[in-house]
Amino acid sequence: MTIFRPRILLVRHGQTDWARSGRHTGRTDRPLLPEGRRGAVLLGERLRRAPWLGLPGARVRTSPLSRAAETCRLAGFGDRATLWDALQEYDYGDYEGLTTPQILADRPDWDLWRDGVPGGETLAEVAARADAVVAWARSDERDAVLFAHAHFLRAVAARWLEQDLSLAAQFDLGPASLSVLGWSHAHPAVVRWNDLGHLEAEAGADGTTDRAGDRAAD
Repeated sequence: MTIFRPRILLVRHGQTDWARSGRHTGRTDRPLLPEGRRGAVLLGERLRRAPWLGLPGARVRTSPLSRAAETCRLAGFGDRATLWDALQEYDYGDYEGLTTPQILADRPDWDLWRDGVPGGETLAEVAARADAVVAWARSDERDAVLFAHAHFLRAVAARWLEQDLSLAAQFDLGPASLSVLGWSHAHPAVVRWNDLGHLEAEAGADGTTDRAGDRAAD
């Protein structure tokens, strides 16, 4: 008997000004830059080709924040998507809008995934949201496509693997990237991570593409 196990396709939203400059962008609703919109279009074109073929049977959900919802729309999934507050980015509280170097100047040994943030969500609250997303994805045999944010999608990956949230520190996730969480036999696994092939295909002759946002919080 064939056992069908669902996958989650994770899409980080396209580039924004705060992501480019490394500012922690939690609930501040920054719009996509032109290259962010272009990245979303390229991602959508890729998902309409083999092997994805538009993912006709998949469930689609997006963070309600405009940078994620607009990425979803430009990728061609807007008419199938449900807004879901659980997919919003980590609430950074007092660190909203700050860069990591700015925070480290005041707290030299600070680590987001160990120490959390003052005035925002606790690590336990972020883990609980990620657990809810994982439970929802595993409750159905159909694949799921999630349009959301860097840190929260990293948290979802850690919890999909049934690991402590601190594992999220080991994942890098660029703007408009594609990742897939699935299975290796009966074990939850990372099948694809931070895939930017659709952007790199449009890179310049030197083979580079814009990776400035990789260092950003969201």
